[in-house]
Amino acid sequence: MNIVLLSGGSGKRLWPLSNDIRSKQFIKILKQKDGSYESMVQRVYRQIRSVNKDASVTIAASRAQVSSIRNQLGGSVGISVEPCRRDTFPAIVLVSAYLRDVQGVDSNEPVVVCPIDPFVEEDYFQMLKRLSDQAEKGEANLVLMGIAPTYPSEKYGYIIPEDAKEISRVLEFKEKPVKTAAEEYIRNGALWNGGVFAYRLGYVLEQAQKRIDFTDYHELFSKYETLEKISFDYAVAEQEDQIQVMRFAGQWKDLGTWNTLTEAMEENCVGKAILNDTCSNVHVVNETGLPILAMGLHDVVISASAEGILVSDKEQSSYIKPFVDGITQQVMFAEKSWGSFRVMDVEEESLTIKVTLNSGHRMNYHSHKNRDEVWTVISGRGYTIVDGMQQEVAPGDVITMEAGCRHTIVAWTELKLIEVQLGKEISADDKQKYPLE
Repeated sequence: MNIVLLSGGSGKRLWPLSNDIRSKQFIKILKQKDGSYESMVQRVYRQIRSVNKDASVTIAASRAQVSSIRNQLGGSVGISVEPCRRDTFPAIVLVSAYLRDVQGVDSNEPVVVCPIDPFVEEDYFQMLKRLSDQAEKGEANLVLMGIAPTYPSEKYGYIIPEDAKEISRVLEFKEKPVKTAAEEYIRNGALWNGGVFAYRLGYVLEQAQKRIDFTDYHELFSKYETLEKISFDYAVAEQEDQIQVMRFAGQWKDLGTWNTLTEAMEENCVGKAILNDTCSNVHVVNETGLPILAMGLHDVVISASAEGILVSDKEQSSYIKPFVDGITQQVMFAEKSWGSFRVMDVEEESLTIKVTLNSGHRMNYHSHKNRDEVWTVISGRGYTIVDGMQQEVAPGDVITMEAGCRHTIVAWTELKLIEVQLGKEISADDKQKYPLE
């Protein structure tokens, strides 16, 4: 079975844990049985593998998300990289071309597309297999998952089926409605449109050719930034006559806001936090390492990270985005394919960062034009390569690299260091990569 996971944008509704690099699906906030925490994408990927270990999983993601995906899922998952954001139709066309031209998937094979971050259980992934099987039959060009609504939501679009059968022809789609309209839709048997659907690979590529002139994945990738921004629903689903919907009545939640996310948390506090006995329905997520004390609060979420601090009524937390859009600052935390970094201090001509390299990983071999760097190893063992010279390093070792110097560090064990960047022009774009000789 071919599964495509659509990895959305920055998810600023979960600020301050999410930022322009760290999207909501990569936040490790969901508790596992062993007491550790996993992200939404780790949970979904684990669930797919538990239901169908042989499923081929490909993630459609932005460039900024690739490092986080590699960090959390490893190198085995396929990634279709979007050069820029162009909405869901271009993204699905690009990943479909990637499956055919890079992965070698036959045009007659079924593909299931779904969001990367739903909060669901095993029955959802069994439903994905049924969607795939139904698409393979060829009775319809598109097969949608219609989710049985639990309340008259104004956040989701609605699918109007022809009848109440388990598999029905789709009569029409309704955009996100006001509450009274949603109530009417539900009374008439409407289903939520959760953005989950299946098709035979060749079908979407044929639809793409009607709008885009391209021969293969590589040409499409090269012209991607010129493509029209348009949703898959508008470009394809709402124009298609041969379309079916399959009903799904299992658990399905979109953890897109603090309000919905806290409903899925198994405990009230993640990180250092104390709630006195006068608090009720209060959740705290604290990444700072500093203690948070909450007293006499009700229906409140508190979140603290290196990016900032949020204290909000849970209902009001759904309206955070326009306020966060006005905040501009240095990204303070990010995951990389080799580990992660956290900014500790920002000055006019210096930046101090704590870097963690995972065991067996290394940075790119690179140089900087406008800044010097100083590394101080604080734990772990490995070796550096500086202008071609290799040297073992251990806690307490200090390595200095002047501007223009080529350098990298390789971790034998988990390795932590403090990196101080010094210069009048410190920029993330000031980086030249080289092949490791």
